[in-house]
Amino acid sequence: MQKAQTIDRNVLFDALVQYQEERPAIREAGTHALARLVPVAVRDTGQSRVIGRFLLGLYDATTYPFILTDLRSLDVGLFEDCLAVLRLDNTPEKEIHEYLPKGQMIFNQLREYWG
Repeated sequence: MQKAQTIDRNVLFDALVQYQEERPAIREAGTHALARLVPVAVRDTGQSRVIGRFLLGLYDATTYPFILTDLRSLDVGLFEDCLAVLRLDNTPEKEIHEYLPKGQMIFNQLREYWG
């Protein structure tokens, strides 16, 4: 039993170290993806609604629930950007809107459009 716990701890530690090594790339990809998604979210298209609701769901899921199957309606590039932002927000270092300059203002606008 003791040996199994030691192995489990080693596996967990190795996974944590690997994640810490990958985190800068996740942060960079996610912030670039977020910067690409915001201009789409403030337009008036079906994809804009989905992206706007997705971003609001990350911002406050209780107030702005998001239906994951709506992601199916996105073009592949926008879908991949949503996944990158979701990875960024998986272990948040800060709130999603704080990754953007004037992020609070942008998310206020998203609430007006899609909230």
